Amino acid sequence: MTTLRIILDDMLAPVPNGISRYTEELARALIVHAPLNCTVEGIVAASTEPEYNVIGDRLPGLKGLYKSSLARRELVTAWQHGFTRVPGGGMIHAPSLLAPLSRHDRLHDGHQIAVTIHDVVAWTHPDSLPARRVAWHKAMAQRAFKYADAVVVPTHAVAVQLSEIHDFGDRLRVVGGAVGSRLTVQPDADARAARLGLPDRYLLTIGGLESRRGIDQLLAALALPGATDLPLLVVGPDSEAEEGDGSVSAAAAEAGLPEGRVRALGALSDEDLSVVLDRAVMLVFPTLAEGFGLPMLEAFHFGTPVVHSDAPALVEVAGEAGYGVELEGDGYPQRLLDAINHVAHDHDLQQRLGTYGRDRAGLFTWQAAAEKVWQLHADL
Repeated sequence: MTTLRIILDDMLAPVPNGISRYTEELARALIVHAPLNCTVEGIVAASTEPEYNVIGDRLPGLKGLYKSSLARRELVTAWQHGFTRVPGGGMIHAPSLLAPLSRHDRLHDGHQIAVTIHDVVAWTHPDSLPARRVAWHKAMAQRAFKYADAVVVPTHAVAVQLSEIHDFGDRLRVVGGAVGSRLTVQPDADARAARLGLPDRYLLTIGGLESRRGIDQLLAALALPGATDLPLLVVGPDSEAEEGDGSVSAAAAEAGLPEGRVRALGALSDEDLSVVLDRAVMLVFPTLAEGFGLPMLEAFHFGTPVVHSDAPALVEVAGEAGYGVELEGDGYPQRLLDAINHVAHDHDLQQRLGTYGRDRAGLFTWQAAAEKVWQLHADL
């Protein structure tokens, strides 16, 4: 029996995020689509029994769970410095850079480890992340360069960017993500929309207020003459504050938008997010740098038109299903506004983008991702 051990620590993130969703969905798919005589086990930092139970409930078929004696913070530090190893050898897959990277002999002891680097923001836009997080990403990427047998990236765009930082050569593998299995409109959608106070028509954007997300550019666009009067809803854990200098309302006011034109919804459950995505006139995704662009794919899933920047990863994932806006050069807010107005006032274009989007989202599946991961470890 062959066992693949996947590091599940990101599943227990206090606030669900892209990597926590990715970890859970990939782990579930690896279990469901395991080859004959192959099983999946998990590795997690010391946690509470309820947290262990969450993993068991969400990943039926998981054959075992190695529970470290170290809590997450201590485990992160220990693995950064190579102090702690996971007992036993075999195949280890890390859905992020959190991994027990150390010297090993893959050819003779059978031990192999693959890690995942979702983007290169720590190098290209370090000001958008806490300094400690930037340092950790760079240190773990350096350890991956020394010790990882394979490095998974979500797009060819990230592969190209990462190769300019570390020459991983043929160790790089592109494995994209997909829409979460729980992202579906529920029967109580009307009640959820009423509770959230959703307008009949609105623009939607997803992300925090750090500069690389481009939401400041979107607010500037909506403040320009001739802008659509559709309200903007902002989803993301960093958008929850209703008051203060770092809030969405403060940023909107600074851009010159009237009170109430922009509203923060904060972090949402998958069920609420499904309703918000499904009912939006369009998703505007103005990010300056991205590794994959899952919110864009999620909007495609519901047939919601997407206006997005031409960041390389977004162009790669969107294909012809989104309405791309050029980032380079002066006047990005104006180009963004022109695209928003065009889509908002062209019903036929909305219908066409919605159809293309559904088709595009269907090309990205967790089964395909899991099969690529199993093949990666078989190749090693």
